[in-house]
Amino acid sequence: MTAVAPPAPTLPRSVADAGPLAMAVAGLSFQNPVVLASGTAGYGHELREVVDLERLGGIVTKAVSVEPRKGNPAPRVAEFPGGMINAVGLANPGLEVVRRDHLPRLAALVSRARVLVNVVGFAVDEFARVVEGLDDAPAVEGFELNVSCPNVKAGGAEFGSDQLALRTVVESCRRATRKPLVVKLSPVLPQVAETARIAVDSGADALTLTNTIPGLVVDVDGRRPALGFGSGGVSGAGLVPVGVLATWRVRQAVRVPIVGLGGVRSAHDALQYLLAGASLVGIGTAAMQDPRLPERVVRDLDRWRDRHGVARLADVVGTLQWPT
Repeated sequence: MTAVAPPAPTLPRSVADAGPLAMAVAGLSFQNPVVLASGTAGYGHELREVVDLERLGGIVTKAVSVEPRKGNPAPRVAEFPGGMINAVGLANPGLEVVRRDHLPRLAALVSRARVLVNVVGFAVDEFARVVEGLDDAPAVEGFELNVSCPNVKAGGAEFGSDQLALRTVVESCRRATRKPLVVKLSPVLPQVAETARIAVDSGADALTLTNTIPGLVVDVDGRRPALGFGSGGVSGAGLVPVGVLATWRVRQAVRVPIVGLGGVRSAHDALQYLLAGASLVGIGTAAMQDPRLPERVVRDLDRWRDRHGVARLADVVGTLQWPT
């Protein structure tokens, strides 16, 4: 049977009038589909000298937890020929400092770029506590729930791999805010489409696909892991096919918007995600290596759109033709 993706969401007039690259996601208008992925862009203001956030669709901040976290021992990041591996350990200054110091500084930098806050927790109730604590904070227009975190009160299993825990996390966050909730899923979930359905049924307005893939890089001279923690999350160009497939699979299962993430280094990569069903495309590792790259991707997407006679880039979302 031929797989037919659900139609792309109709753009409200305010979005359609915003320009040919505009996207509508969870009630928000993004001026273009390129967003900075969580973790690699800090809280935005750290990049003010090298990135013009106002040229992008938006930014997903570094993770925020209830309490400050020191993270994992160094080294936390290592490069290898196929990409990068990291085990930062979700280090962050905690809810109160982010609200008091970081978000006001970010708010002073953006008016067109949308801001989503990445939320982490290590017990079911902690996600909603962060959401509630930042619901009226400056610049915040929505939340990305990183359910790849370990549930330390349930043996360390990821929230996203436990259907009951996932449902409880999303439902509690839904009660804590009326702002958009985006649930970030792991690519190694055995039934990612079913997990996506549970997240949406529980109140998610959109989904991010995907997170990093677990891996291990070895320092062969030292005969030990390259990272201080041991294993870590693999990112980089090799994740594009993994993320695109996950995006396509979830696109068949649910009708909410998708943020495609993993390995994007060019407009060509971004278009693969868009055609597979994503409305936004996150750039992470590549932006760390070249902070100007996201702006070039925006420019090249517009050139592709013009060259192919596409009036609105949103019209190509989910139009991948699967072989019969």
